Amino acid sequence: MRLRTTLAAVGVAAALVLTGCAGGGGSDADSAGAALTIAKPDGAITTESNNPYLGDSSASKYGYGKVIFESLALVNPTGDLGTTPWLAESVEWNDDYTQLTAVARSGVKWSDGEDFTADDIAFSFDQVLDGKLNDTNALDIKSVAVDGDTVTIDFNSSKYTQQARVLHFQIVPEHIWKDIEDPNTDPVTGEGQAVGTGPYVLDSWTTESVTLAANPDYWGGELAVPELHYVSYGDNAALTTALATGEADWAQAFIPQIQDSYLSADPDNKFLASPTAGAGTLFMNLQTKPFNDPALRQALAWTIDRQAYVDIAREGASEAIWSVTGLGALLDDEIVPEYAGQSYEVDIDKARQILTDAGYTWQGENLIDPDGEPVSFSISVPAGWSDWNTEQALLAEELKEGLGIEVKVDQPDWGGWDAARQEGTFQAIIHWLEDTGNAYGLYTSAMDPKWIVDGKAAFNFGRFDDPAVTTALNTYANASADADRDAALAVIEKAFVENVPVIPLGAHPLLGEFNTRNYVGWPSEDDPYASADPTQPAIAQILTKLQPAG
Repeated sequence: MRLRTTLAAVGVAAALVLTGCAGGGGSDADSAGAALTIAKPDGAITTESNNPYLGDSSASKYGYGKVIFESLALVNPTGDLGTTPWLAESVEWNDDYTQLTAVARSGVKWSDGEDFTADDIAFSFDQVLDGKLNDTNALDIKSVAVDGDTVTIDFNSSKYTQQARVLHFQIVPEHIWKDIEDPNTDPVTGEGQAVGTGPYVLDSWTTESVTLAANPDYWGGELAVPELHYVSYGDNAALTTALATGEADWAQAFIPQIQDSYLSADPDNKFLASPTAGAGTLFMNLQTKPFNDPALRQALAWTIDRQAYVDIAREGASEAIWSVTGLGALLDDEIVPEYAGQSYEVDIDKARQILTDAGYTWQGENLIDPDGEPVSFSISVPAGWSDWNTEQALLAEELKEGLGIEVKVDQPDWGGWDAARQEGTFQAIIHWLEDTGNAYGLYTSAMDPKWIVDGKAAFNFGRFDDPAVTTALNTYANASADADRDAALAVIEKAFVENVPVIPLGAHPLLGEFNTRNYVGWPSEDDPYASADPTQPAIAQILTKLQPAG
């Protein structure tokens, strides 16, 4: 599906008011119920910084900045990929996505009691336009204008593939931030500085725990959860123990043997894996043997068991991708008619026939290439990435048994792996994709030479380069009409199917562990209004939907 943008107000404020719940604001915690402890496995966080724009601030590392500072809209990375207006009553893009018009929500106050206005939205984006705030999200703003409650933001380039980046940009109060000299470094820890429009306000900060209290004047209505505690544990093992015992209530983590280590500990313990438009993907170095031969890549595509990746490596926390286009189920409507319903399967006979037709032979069980050399290669994934380390072993077994290929499992440290993927000195790696909420994410990650700068790759690690595909990718990203975008997709998907530049294995999920002892209303497979990952912007939306259990 394409990322769906809501063009008009949808009555969010009314929909968010909770009815029949015992919840109240932060000033009436006793009547509201239990606090929620939100946990991360990142070790000690020793320095306070409430700046939402800094990736290494405590607000970003813990994630609590997302319940203090809000954004214009929330883009669902799963489910219907839809957009819900938030601080804006409506958001509307022009035809080529170079202009966003947002209407500021009325009746909203900053947590210090000041009125929220369209000027605050304009000021927040103007920080980037004026160069005061680094453009880390590549917003590429051209101009910002205010007319009453309406803010119009023009961009120098189309934001069709970057809508979430724009809409999730956090809005800050002009009356406080205009006096912040350098928003790229200021920790925003001064008296009365951590002011937002969000459902919670900062109550206390220590190196052991950060506490936030429900905002009693929140525009979205009363909140059932009176208090949030943010805690960081030393590692995943400690986090898992805290979740299983109920010491922690909510987290985002990959937990091996999750049934035995977490779910079975308490029937109220829940886990949700939400597929996204991204995918765990096998990237191959297209510049060197054996992957410089499309026939070999096609044979691999008919041999690799994507369901085993999901069931064994990901322990069910994913969704297999079988379409020949590489697109997962969320993006079915972007598969062009030529390839609708065309899928890979594990078909060793077909894979061997492709290789035979291309001049490959076998000596005993070993595959021999047309030059008379045994086919072998290494797959590299950092040590400790347990799910993908398991997939390495699966691939080695599948390709040895099915095709007679010797696969070497390489598990370097992060630094060595990172250098090899950038410099193109690897043979194969498992990696994620750029997730743009539409088909562009896969195809730019796999086939776009724009990612190669000064000989180093940020994506397109295999260094695929076809001028017709590059042109089509640019058309897709910048088109002002769906027909032009569809025509570009036809070119891109044909090239992808014929060349197999990468092999997506399974949808890259957003994970969430939580319990329902005290609250219900969480996202679910039946109601994927958001992922259950508390580090995502939609945490504010989830907290407005939670209601007391029972």
